[in-house]
Amino acid sequence: MKKQHPCGTNRWKIIRMGMDIRIKCLGCEHSVLIPRKEFSRKMKKMLVKHEETEA
Repeated sequence: MKKQHPCGTNRWKIIRMGMDIRIKCLGCEHSVLIPRKEFSRKMKKMLVKHEETEA
């Protein structure tokens, strides 16, 4: 994200995607629900891309 979380960490994990996106701070484990439009505006870059595996 463009601004870091108040705990000082700037790394987030996406938990749920839909009309709203739930992200979790990797520093303090706090989760935040934000609208997709706001998320796409505030996201700076993707650090790690999740690899999908076949079951």
